[in-house]
Amino acid sequence: MRIKLSDLKPGEQGTIREFKDNDIFLKLMEMGCVPGEKIVMENKAPLGDPLSVNVAGYHLSLRLDEAEKIIVEINN
Repeated sequence: MRIKLSDLKPGEQGTIREFKDNDIFLKLMEMGCVPGEKIVMENKAPLGDPLSVNVAGYHLSLRLDEAEKIIVEINN
């Protein structure tokens, strides 16, 4: 099942499948985040913004609007 990264709950993981915005795609590619990479939701701020994820072996903080443009496939 494919969902937005922002819909993952802390502790859940998925695989990046696509980006809904070319700007976020370029930004994340520069950091090594590409389709096929596993991503784990680590934590969400109390109001839901920002989000903390683990991807490509490091911790990354994303704004909610950025996370909504990243489509992941949930790993069961």
